[in-house]
Amino acid sequence: MKVTEEEVRLAGQIRSIVIRPAGDGQWPGVLFYTDIFQLTESTLRTARRLASAGFLVCVPEIYPRRLDGVVLEFDDAGKQAGLDAAAATTTAQFDADRQIALDYLAQRADVTRIQAVGFCLGGHLAFRAAFDPRVEATVCFYPTGLHDGALGADDPATLAGASSVRGRLMVIFGSRDPHVPAPARATTIRALYDAGLDDLELHIYRGGEHAFMRDIGARHDPVLTDLALTEAVSFLKERA
Repeated sequence: MKVTEEEVRLAGQIRSIVIRPAGDGQWPGVLFYTDIFQLTESTLRTARRLASAGFLVCVPEIYPRRLDGVVLEFDDAGKQAGLDAAAATTTAQFDADRQIALDYLAQRADVTRIQAVGFCLGGHLAFRAAFDPRVEATVCFYPTGLHDGALGADDPATLAGASSVRGRLMVIFGSRDPHVPAPARATTIRALYDAGLDDLELHIYRGGEHAFMRDIGARHDPVLTDLALTEAVSFLKERA
């Protein structure tokens, strides 16, 4: 399915790329959170693949106050800049930006329902998006910081609020992810089950490293990427 894309400013503030199937129609809207490097071509390629499966995908910058219009490189300097921006962003600011993005999707006439996905730190943000009752389904790809409260400038206590999630939830990890090793995964899963989210869908891909879906660099695993995207699309479409 061909897609079209445009750059918009959510509430005049947050630079975002909106990608949707070409032509007229209505589609499920997906709030798509990037990793710490913001709107890289690698991330946008993944967003285009999702849109081509029949979704309207909104990809906002996650650091609009500090790195407006900045696309970070996949190198040490880029990583540090992303981490520094995260460390300077409060949970309240992340949540306020989420509200703006969800309001934007909710007011679009071509959006039928709202879902969320996210990668790495963005996977954590996607989980927080699931706190909003408008979000019907969420996929978190190798989310970081859920187990230890690491997100930004303060402790978001995300897992403490897990019982407020009402939509469907999928969480995807790689078994060789040093940022979310087995003990961290166990802590997260146990907390989700304790919060009553025992109907979540969980995938732990054997051999998958952190950011195994990023199609640049040695961590990329094309087979696992295709498997994860296929499972995510199927989940978001309720196995239609």
